[in-house]
Amino acid sequence: MKTAALIGPVTAWRRRAHSPVVFVPTMGALHEGHAALIRRAKRLATNKSSGGKRGGVVVSIFVNPKQFGPKEDLSKYPRPFAEDLALCKREGVDLLFHPAPAEMYSTDASVAITESSLALGLCGASRPGHFDGVCTVVSMLFNIVRPDIAVFGEKDWQQLAVIRRMVRDLRIPVKIVGHPTEREEDGLALSSRNRLLSPEARRVAPRIYQALLATAMEAEEAQAEAGTATTSVSKVLKRLKQDLTVIPGAEIDYVEIVDEVTLTPLKKLSPGVNARALVAVRFDSVRLIDNLSLTSRR
Repeated sequence: MKTAALIGPVTAWRRRAHSPVVFVPTMGALHEGHAALIRRAKRLATNKSSGGKRGGVVVSIFVNPKQFGPKEDLSKYPRPFAEDLALCKREGVDLLFHPAPAEMYSTDASVAITESSLALGLCGASRPGHFDGVCTVVSMLFNIVRPDIAVFGEKDWQQLAVIRRMVRDLRIPVKIVGHPTEREEDGLALSSRNRLLSPEARRVAPRIYQALLATAMEAEEAQAEAGTATTSVSKVLKRLKQDLTVIPGAEIDYVEIVDEVTLTPLKKLSPGVNARALVAVRFDSVRLIDNLSLTSRR
């Protein structure tokens, strides 16, 4: 595995690399969820049309200061680089790019990318400017790595939707692949933030996923009864809020049922509309997000 902290070696590596090059951008503090993204990238990097010749897998580790708001402590974000390096080696990454902020941002940088629709609600409402930082740095990384494919986890569904919109609107020639949320055995979505939970919070946090599962089941039953008619979201949403409210120590940031593509809050569950429940819950200072499709599979 090659590593690079500077842009020059990355662009030189890319000139020599076979396609497809598959990219997994991260902020480090890697866990098994990231490992699953890398394994997905390795499968995508095999070019079946060229006799199975494999392309390359690139992972970036960059704690992007532009994604942190004034009330978020950038200095406390975990940076276990030795552990991250070991995981990337174990999973067979071809190139690890780990730049410092000075390598990515000029001291007089004055250009940023703003997504003005999908980024406004949900996490964007409580973290203003966050998705400007996401879009700006991801576009920069795409320009540096020039991947054919990029893999993002579905746990942060809003981020995935925003990136897809950015790629569409700016005509960036990168295929975006979403990978299903990886979970602990008890259902808790894998996240670097899980390690910050108190023992009691960690014990009850899986109830977030249990609430989502119950909501998906209720939505499916309601749609089955309605047939081709629409089903009101209000009852389903009320049940989800109630289930989250009774989790000990949990404080709800948001609970929404939205269109998967536009992130528009839905009033009805209708045939042909892909609905998804998105939630954010705090346990003291630890904020957890999760989501689940509510689209009937019958």
